[in-house]
Amino acid sequence: MKHVIIGAVAGGATAAARIRRVDETAEILILDKGAYMSYANCGLPYYLGGIIQKREELFLQTPEAFHDRYNVTVRLNSEVIDILPDQKSIRIREKGKKDYLESYDNLLLSPGATPFVPPLNGINSENIFTLRNVHDTDLIKNHIANKKVKTAAIIGAGFIGIEMAENLTLTGIKISIIEMQNQVMPPLDYVMATDIHKHLCEKGVNLFLGEKVNGFKDKDGKTSVLLDSGKKVDVDMVILSIGVRPETDLAKKAGIRIGKARGIWVDQFLQTNIENIYAVGDAIEYPSPISGQPYLNYLANPANRQARIVADNMVFGNHITYEGSIATAIAKIFDMTAASTGLSTARLDAAGMENTCAMIHSKSHAGYYPNAQMTSIKLTFHPRTGKLYGGQIIGFEGVDKRIDQIALCIKMGGTVFDLIKLEHAYAPPFSSAKDPVAIAGYVASNIIDGKMPRITWKEVVNKDSKEFILLDVRDPEEIEENGKIPSSINIPLNTLRERLNELDKNANIITYCAIGLRGYLAMRILEGHGFKNVKNLIGGYKTYAMATAKAPIGGLCSPK
Repeated sequence: MKHVIIGAVAGGATAAARIRRVDETAEILILDKGAYMSYANCGLPYYLGGIIQKREELFLQTPEAFHDRYNVTVRLNSEVIDILPDQKSIRIREKGKKDYLESYDNLLLSPGATPFVPPLNGINSENIFTLRNVHDTDLIKNHIANKKVKTAAIIGAGFIGIEMAENLTLTGIKISIIEMQNQVMPPLDYVMATDIHKHLCEKGVNLFLGEKVNGFKDKDGKTSVLLDSGKKVDVDMVILSIGVRPETDLAKKAGIRIGKARGIWVDQFLQTNIENIYAVGDAIEYPSPISGQPYLNYLANPANRQARIVADNMVFGNHITYEGSIATAIAKIFDMTAASTGLSTARLDAAGMENTCAMIHSKSHAGYYPNAQMTSIKLTFHPRTGKLYGGQIIGFEGVDKRIDQIALCIKMGGTVFDLIKLEHAYAPPFSSAKDPVAIAGYVASNIIDGKMPRITWKEVVNKDSKEFILLDVRDPEEIEENGKIPSSINIPLNTLRERLNELDKNANIITYCAIGLRGYLAMRILEGHGFKNVKNLIGGYKTYAMATAKAPIGGLCSPK
């Protein structure tokens, strides 16, 4: 049996290694039009920032080492220019050589994705770069050294753009991020992104949010990024991080089906519409296990999982199905960590799925143990069944383990009630006896069960202040230091019982505190004394402040 694989990075190399482990007799050939195989894509920004110091550390395998270990032939600088399904062969082009044909029994497509480069005036400037592979990295690194780059603009504020901002800042380059949306990191809801805005500004990164680029202009060795608003940002270098597109040209040419999301369509066995041709990785689309809608996923973990599944199906016949990815991702942002899994409120709304949310702010470990820092968690779920749809976490420690717990629950079809059942490892340096994930589950379950009538920050903002009493139960010093919601009155929680006569039992009352707990306790006290129309502001003043924070505009580093 002869297996030919197009693409020598994550998906292709992983599939080849798996095929060899389960079939010692198979003939395996990997082809890639690039000059390198099996390199660490996700490590490229950290090499540019000097955290990964040696270039060779980016390479996980060489063709020679891969052949010695797995008996797999790897041909680099070999571009597949045609797939001929009727002949079960492919046409290959190598520079300086005559095109030739290679037969296959099974063909695997793992071509990846290509950076999106918009057709804007000045886009071909020698100061403008994309970052997708080792060649791109070499160009950027040489440009920084040769041109003595002091300023750079990053167009796009997704995960890669944010990682590039941090790493280039570490080299002493002054960074401006320009993003068309009004927030960074689109997988997050705006309420979660605002703390990242603040942190980036504290680190000296200029933010131009809600700004669209309409062109570039070079002058005296610099590039001006021209914005629709009329502003311009003058820099020594521009990094395009607008996103990527599935590499589907070869598949289209061969008559392979392209799906609604414009990726290569595959079935549950990761086979295309043409028998014996499979596809994995960034180039494919697959239904989201949450929404059921076609979905593009540019993450390494799903690509490697797909590669293992498809390898077994190619060797043993189609018998293992792929369940789909929920897009679990994480990013380091200077001292902060941001992570997401599943679907956000915005994406659930766009998919027309009924949903609600819970948001909590809790210390990363026991408060009495030194250096505990606030962690914010948002859950999205079905308002009646509690089926978990998504999770987002912003914090400084323990974010990774907690997002993985939420992701596992979603992947297993779990509910917010299952988060309560999770058994967490506890010691004061690592967590609290009630871990933030469990607390988020408790809050969500209280919402579903009706034990915590609640109101969201958005409802408070949209309500007429004459319709309700907004009761702030924090201590006066907290209000003085952090601010308050307009029109609210202050009765500290510990004095509430003795001051009940100051409140109208028939009024609509909204309680709130710093993060939600004391507001909940105040609500229960009022209910216990005959108040009928009481709701607690979910997530407290911190959530309200995060959600209503204005996006930085014009490059200002002082969002309010």
